Amino acid sequence: MEKTEQVVLCGANSYEQKYFFNPDFKKLPQSVQDELHIICVLFTEEAGGIFTILFEPDGGVTLKTEAAEEDYLYDEVSAGLLLGEIRRKRKELLESLSLYYRAAVLKENMGDLLDED
Repeated sequence: MEKTEQVVLCGANSYEQKYFFNPDFKKLPQSVQDELHIICVLFTEEAGGIFTILFEPDGGVTLKTEAAEEDYLYDEVSAGLLLGEIRRKRKELLESLSLYYRAAVLKENMGDLLDED
């Protein structure tokens, strides 16, 4: 089965003060789920708006932030800086999530995935 669209892993919405975790990924270790929860909620507390972590069709991980047009409190500069900080500080986590998705969902050969490093 060819995946052609992004799949949401998790996200937080500062407008509704809600966190979402895709139940399709409940097999991820609880510690990883907890870490994702913290990342999402802290991001929206700091910058506002909506923050999501998505899987790309090829298994890559994307961090996405957006804000409602009428949200004058959303800080685009802070959001950009926070995205960069998450990518740097959580690089290992994001790479592991990508490997997990490629192996568990896309059914890629683990041997091939590990040889890429």
